[in-house]
Amino acid sequence: MAFSVNDFRSQMVGDGARPNLFEVSMPFPGFSAPGAAQTKLTFMCKTAQLPASTIGVVPVQYFGRELKFAGNRQFADWSITIINDEDFVIRNAFERWLNGINSHNLNVRNPAAQAPFGYSVDGDVKQFSKSGDVLKKYRFVGLFPTEVSAIDVDWGSNDAIEEFTVNLTYQWWDAVETGVV
Repeated sequence: MAFSVNDFRSQMVGDGARPNLFEVSMPFPGFSAPGAAQTKLTFMCKTAQLPASTIGVVPVQYFGRELKFAGNRQFADWSITIINDEDFVIRNAFERWLNGINSHNLNVRNPAAQAPFGYSVDGDVKQFSKSGDVLKKYRFVGLFPTEVSAIDVDWGSNDAIEEFTVNLTYQWWDAVETGVV
């Protein structure tokens, strides 16, 4: 088979999907944040991932040979990176969310977070085309944070803006195929 740049170009729909055309959105539990955090998160979420898809393997030994069978689906945690501004609205919301799940000093849960539906939410990450259409959307079901990272402060960082990472776990994700292409 001869190499053909035109054959490759003909297969590249829309010049390829771009990793910088995305949006993350999720509500915060009522005990965690004012409505401003939800709106601001959409703008200040700098990085995220489209989720991986993994099926576990169940190995079974038979006459000295290992046979592999499909196991259960596994869902890796999801991380987002947030740009921090001087109002700390998003960081405060995530810190209150974690504190509602388990408080710092009393080691108790907020009454509004007693059941999973009280402390977990559904969130979305959308991939956009260069024309602004949604190419793909993933819905994370039952999200809640497990870690809000440290923010390094440094007298020598004159031209930097703070960022922090939030690790979230969830029950599963659903993919929404938009059909745009």
